[in-house]
Amino acid sequence: MKVKVLASAEDSMRLLLEEVEPAYANALRRVLVSDVPKMAIEDVEFHLGPIRADDGKEYESVGPLFDEMIAHRLGLVPIPTDLALYNHREDCPTCHGEGCPNCTIIYSVNKRGPGVVTSADLEPIGDAKLRPKDSKIPIVKLGDGQAMLIYATAVLGSGKDHAKWQSTHGVGYRYYPILKAGSKTLDALDPSVPFCESHMQSTSTEEEETLSAKAVLLASLDILAKRFSELATQATALA
Repeated sequence: MKVKVLASAEDSMRLLLEEVEPAYANALRRVLVSDVPKMAIEDVEFHLGPIRADDGKEYESVGPLFDEMIAHRLGLVPIPTDLALYNHREDCPTCHGEGCPNCTIIYSVNKRGPGVVTSADLEPIGDAKLRPKDSKIPIVKLGDGQAMLIYATAVLGSGKDHAKWQSTHGVGYRYYPILKAGSKTLDALDPSVPFCESHMQSTSTEEEETLSAKAVLLASLDILAKRFSELATQATALA
């Protein structure tokens, strides 16, 4: 299989696959969607009871939404991910699933109303680079006298377990188009060939603000290579 990069940006990429069957292209698509891991918030601990501010005013740690809804919204906030640094918590060789800086990221939210709690209020305990890149995602609106004090834990996961761990979206593939004008054959990707918007469409692969397009592609190819290797080993053992 030959892979040619037609267009590349930090959060999107267009590829041309050559000398390959559609089944392999679909396998790559499925891995991109469901198997490349990323960080996402999994556990949220809510502080219950009154919260006293420095000026003596008391706030109630309640909001207009159920805790489960707030936790769900926090889980969908894109979290910065470094696949070379983090391990799956259940497979972490350092803590053996207990939770450590090699497999988890802990965030805190301490917000008093009135106001809107957003992704910018997620404060990482440790490296400030772990702040969500998109700081304008609304979580919940607090009224006067309301407050939110929570601790949230992010771990690695994959899209096959939950959409919050899906590293890519808009992934698709199609056959390479062949254009003919009479007896003349044209290259659909030749920039000199006029583009007809009513008869052609362009598809792309887009990534969230957690992993770059290149990192996701390399991770998916590595996953596929390992699976094909394991399959070849099993087939050889049966022979």
